[in-house]
Amino acid sequence: MTTIGLDVGSKTIGVAVSDELGLTAQGLTTIQWDENVPESADTELSAIIKERHIGKAVIGYPKNMNGTIGPRGVASEMYARYIEDTYDIPTVLWDERLTTMAAERILLEADVSRKKRKKVIDKMAAALILQSYLDHNY
Repeated sequence: MTTIGLDVGSKTIGVAVSDELGLTAQGLTTIQWDENVPESADTELSAIIKERHIGKAVIGYPKNMNGTIGPRGVASEMYARYIEDTYDIPTVLWDERLTTMAAERILLEADVSRKKRKKVIDKMAAALILQSYLDHNY
């Protein structure tokens, strides 16, 4: 089963997908959207879900460092319910603390320019979230 990983922000959604065996995650794209209009990402997301035969969604769950859930975490919970209702696939909320920082560090170490980092950081964070889930569950 192929799994999609989503790093959901207020303006962009980083997207990663697993291989069919569920062993590796690859960053795929970044979708521009308006979180106040959940449907604004549907055209691109629907195409990916159909084309890749997605059977599950892993959604980054931004917890505070003390483990509490803030406004971004609540937004992720709401989007997870939206994905389940809209696409009829199960979702898993996965702790994403520090994944964007880890993605930034990887890109800095690879000497990627600031302009290029901005374009790929969200899909890389999605890949880190999904890979963490895959490693934990397989």
